[in-house]
Order: sequence, then structure tokens, then C-alpha cells
Amino acid sequence: MKDPADGTQTETELDGRIDPESGLPILAMPREGMPPLVDDDALLAECIEALGSGTGPVAIDTERAQSFRYSGRAYLLQLRRSDAGTWLIDPQAFEPGDGSVADLGALREAIIDAEWIIHAASSDLPCLVELGLLPERLFDTELAGRLLGLPRVGLGPMTESYFGVHLLKEHSAADWSKRPLPADWVAYAALDVELLIELRALLWRQLHEEGKWAWAQQEFAHMIDSHRTPPDPPAEPWRHVNGLHTVHSRRGLALVREIWGERDRLAHDLDRAPGKILPDKAISELAGRITKESPEVPGMAQMDTIVGFKRRNARRYRGRWVAAATRVARMPESELPRLRVPHEGPSHQPRNWQRTNPDAWRRWQRVRPAMNRLAKALQVPPENLIAPETLRWLAWEPLEAVDAEHAAARLAAHGAREWQCRLCAPVLVAALGATPPADRD
Repeated sequence: MKDPADGTQTETELDGRIDPESGLPILAMPREGMPPLVDDDALLAECIEALGSGTGPVAIDTERAQSFRYSGRAYLLQLRRSDAGTWLIDPQAFEPGDGSVADLGALREAIIDAEWIIHAASSDLPCLVELGLLPERLFDTELAGRLLGLPRVGLGPMTESYFGVHLLKEHSAADWSKRPLPADWVAYAALDVELLIELRALLWRQLHEEGKWAWAQQEFAHMIDSHRTPPDPPAEPWRHVNGLHTVHSRRGLALVREIWGERDRLAHDLDRAPGKILPDKAISELAGRITKESPEVPGMAQMDTIVGFKRRNARRYRGRWVAAATRVARMPESELPRLRVPHEGPSHQPRNWQRTNPDAWRRWQRVRPAMNRLAKALQVPPENLIAPETLRWLAWEPLEAVDAEHAAARLAAHGAREWQCRLCAPVLVAALGATPPADRD
């Protein structure tokens, strides 16, 4: 069996250091040495020409700064092709200056015929799409590892398992918007794509040997399709604040909404991560103090008793938090948010169905164990065999007829791929048609 995209080489540079935890030699430097940072038009043209003239798949990775910056944009783009070497592109150098991101559509056109290898593509594709980069063919090494049932699918553990070398990950949470980039950061970034092509070749062979290549192809195509258009933003994003479950009053929710809005506008204008300005926990803790027994909206004095509000950045904008609290104190009941948002369809907590939808609860008690058994037999994580939300929908509403055709149609309607429908539908039908132990005489 010959992989048509295989053109790998595995000579890597080690410097004699040993990782004390794994006992493996540390991968220290890209095989061609330190790649230059592409940050001007001449270098970008050279990069595009080299990658476009190469053969075989292209390994791609990005570095972001979401713990430091407001946006999730890419601040470094790493690409590697076996006969073109590794290239590191600084997207900031090509931004038009109006606040928008760079357009690297010319790079996409140069490599569009190649398969793009990305590890955990769901994390990288959104910022790649921002740059005008979306593949037509994809190989996600992390997803491939999941379909193969590997116990650990991070790039570091997979590199250790397949190549016997340790990949340093100490800069994964660094502020990649920083310039100039330290030399050890540049080496770290280049090494993230150093072995992706070789890893893809080994995973491709395993997928074929285990009869899972068709599954992977459908998953990769679905990954591309799901990123062709940006997702709709949540209607009330402030409801995702950590600790919101501790807020039990409508006026408390209004306080969360108003302070979150102030923080979000500020974070956007400053291009700072919102949590660096004011932590979520501080917002929910303050709002949680509004109760039936204590309905007053807390002001500056109470803010000063909460750790998050005492931080330097939070104190700098204290006037904005106080102004938000003042607005909430004067807000009529009609402008307060609902305590609970009506939820259509199944909740994320099936244990609540026993009270709200007993029939769905009984179906859930049948289908979930059946899917877990099938996933174990196939050596695939249950969430990759069938998305939890899809399984909840199947249990929530009864099938028009308990047969494989209707089960497969329901699965497909909620986004399941053909391989998932084919494998899961008969098992689900058998589970739904069986009498569970609790219902037997």
C-alpha cells in the first residue's frame, strides 16, 4: 500500500538534551536550521513561490494570543512542505492598516491543490479563514488519532509515541503578538510543523489498515464545510460568563450584562483579552450579591472587597464599572433580562428529562449505553462516533418508525456523517426496540 501523498523524510536535529519526564531526547532545531520570519513582500513572494512549486502535502500551524489579545487572529503562520522547507509568516506585517487582518489569498491559490495537514484543525481553521486560507483537502492528525482510538492525541504525546522524541511545548501559551519574537520561540513554532508530514503518513497507513480511512475522509470534509461560513454569534454572549450559575436575580443578571458590555467594548478598543482587564469571576461574584434579601445593587465599596476588582487594570476603569452599576440600579423591571432563557429541544443535562420529558429519559437510558458499547467495540471515543447533541436529539423526539432508515435520517438531519449513520442506526434501532430492565415485569 503506497500513500500517494507520501514524500517524507525524518532526519531531525537533537542537541543531546533529555526530557526528564519522558526520558526521550528533545527535538531542538528544524532540520534545515532556523527559518527566516517572512515579514516583507519580497520574502512573501519567495515563500509563495517555494511552497507553490513543491510537491506533496503542506503542514500548517498557527500561533495566537487569545490569553493576551481580544481577537483570536493568527500572529504567526507556520508552513512546511517536504521539498520546500519550513516557512514562518508574520501576518501582522501584511495588515492593511485599517484594523483588518492580512489577506493571504495568494498563498492559498499557490497551495490549494495540496492536502493541508493541521493538528486539531478546529482550533486553527477560524483564524486561517480570516486570512483567506481554507483548504480543499484536509488531514487533521489530532482527529485521525481520535478515530484510531489513541489514548493521547496531543501533538506532543503523538510525536513521542511515533518518533521517540520529545517536543517542547513551553511557549504554547505565550503572547505571540510580541515583536520581535525571541529566537527560542521561532524554533518552537517551526518544530510544530517539523514532523507533521511524517506523522500524517503513519496515521494514513493505520487508518487504511483498520478500515477507517473512509471515516476520516468524511470527517475531514465535514471540518472544511463547517468553516466555509462564520458561525452566528450568540444572542446574549454575556450569559457565558463563568460563575453565572451563582447569580439568582434578574437585576443581578442585568449587572452582569452591563459590566460585561463595558468590559467587552474596552477590550475591543484596547485589543486586550477581556479577562486581563476584569476576570469573569469578579463580575459574577459582584452580581451574585443581589438577592431577595439584599436587593440593592452593589457599588464601589463592595467592588473593593472583591479580588478581581482590586487588580490594577480593573481599578483603572473603576468609573466604568460604577457607571454600569448605577444604570442597573435605575433600570425598570421591564428592562431586566429573563432569569432563564427558554430552551428549544433537549437540554444539556439529560438527568432533568426524567421530570420534563419522561419518555425521552427512557429512550436516553437505552441509546446512550448502546452507543458507548459500540464506541468501545470500534475503539473510537463516543463523542467522535456520534456527537452528544445529536444523540440527545435522537432520544428527545420519538422516531416516526423504529427502523434503520428513520434512525439514519434523524442522525443525518442533525449533522451525522454517512459512516456514523451506517454504523449507529442499526444499534440505535435495536436499543429503542428492546425493553430496558426498568420497564420489564
